[in-house]
Amino acid sequence: MGMKNQEMALLFSEATPYIQKYHGKTLVIKYGGNAMINQELKNAVMNDLVTLTLLGVRVVLVHGGGPAINKMLDKVGVESKFIGGLRYTDAATMEIVQQVLAGQVNKDLVALLRGRGVGLCGMDGHMIMCHKLEGETDLGYVGEIDKVNTHLIDNLLDDGYIPVIATVGMDDTGTAYNINADTAAAQIAIALKAEKLVSMTDIAGLLLDKDDESTLIPTVEVSEIEGYQKQGVISGGMVPKIRGMADALYQGVKEASIIDGRVLHSILLEIFSDRGSGTLFYRRGARHGN
Repeated sequence: MGMKNQEMALLFSEATPYIQKYHGKTLVIKYGGNAMINQELKNAVMNDLVTLTLLGVRVVLVHGGGPAINKMLDKVGVESKFIGGLRYTDAATMEIVQQVLAGQVNKDLVALLRGRGVGLCGMDGHMIMCHKLEGETDLGYVGEIDKVNTHLIDNLLDDGYIPVIATVGMDDTGTAYNINADTAAAQIAIALKAEKLVSMTDIAGLLLDKDDESTLIPTVEVSEIEGYQKQGVISGGMVPKIRGMADALYQGVKEASIIDGRVLHSILLEIFSDRGSGTLFYRRGARHGN
């Protein structure tokens, strides 16, 4: 037993400077992948968020819900269509997206936060104002963010709650749009002047060779991103994730990390220890202690 206590004490003493660093600061967590599906991981994440809150960290959880949306679309017989990795969202799909994301997925997460969570979507309090995303291909009701209003989020954080945000936004006419959760998390972090943006995914971090976890790139300075993209190290779903992180860093968020959501308590390890997993993105000159 003595040894166990000793280990605990060491862990706490290691965590102290980090607890001081994040106390009263805002942390935006983009939540997705396996950590959202596997019940044990899901419970661990929710416990971690409550722990962070008790330690004085202002935690905002932003989530997507691709698998749950696909499941419901199958159930009601609406076909899932993807164009260049992005979901084509017609009116029927948008209805399901709103139901599943802002309803089922959102409230399931809130339920696990033991009274500390408040579920919102971007339509609440005009939080995420957007317009239809215009591009080479029409994606239907997919939105591009114009503005994030943080009034509601700030009030909840001041009261010690954890806002849980589904990324459905709307335009001036009240039309709902589906918004990429990585992009939304980054814009929310910028608007809140967050200390850190953390994205939980099903990979160890950014890998030089996507099939080999030993090629993990532990730190990336923003200016290196373009090179990695040219080499194809950043591709597919990683593109909006990392583009969001770059935007956040250029607009005042201190650091951004991709962490492995398949590892139990990876959030606490990332925030409160030297053993942060994953890939840390930073901007030279803006990083703490540099």
